[in-house]
Amino acid sequence: MSKARRQHRIASLLEDNAVTNQGQLVELLEQEDLHATQATVSRDLDELGAIKVRVPGGETVYAIPEHPVDRIAPEEHLRRVMGDWVADVASSANIVVLRTPPGSAHVVASALDRAGIEEILGTVAGDDTLMVVAMESIGGKALAAQLRELAGL
Repeated sequence: MSKARRQHRIASLLEDNAVTNQGQLVELLEQEDLHATQATVSRDLDELGAIKVRVPGGETVYAIPEHPVDRIAPEEHLRRVMGDWVADVASSANIVVLRTPPGSAHVVASALDRAGIEEILGTVAGDDTLMVVAMESIGGKALAAQLRELAGL
């Protein structure tokens, strides 16, 4: 099976099913006689730009954003993600720390990475904490203010 075919099936499966974890996705692929390891599925999800989103009832499922991975996310998408997921913003020197609900930091990191904000050098996400590195020219305090405004805090 080609990588492109597998990724196409993964995208279709995520549209048609509430997939909560990678093991479940491996099983769905197996049902279609497409064999892939969890590690392969993990890489595919990353390449597809898949994120986890909360659905009614509080469960999180994989979804592929409407915009392609290599394109800049519209500001309204960033505002929605920041408003829905960011609970607190703090800064120190050129570092900004964002707090999110458990399991959500990567959603915010992905949105920031795709937003194309020139003042952001990069992001690192854990489970409920996200570190954003600001360019020295803007610093953490100014970037934190900008991110607070995007999050509506």
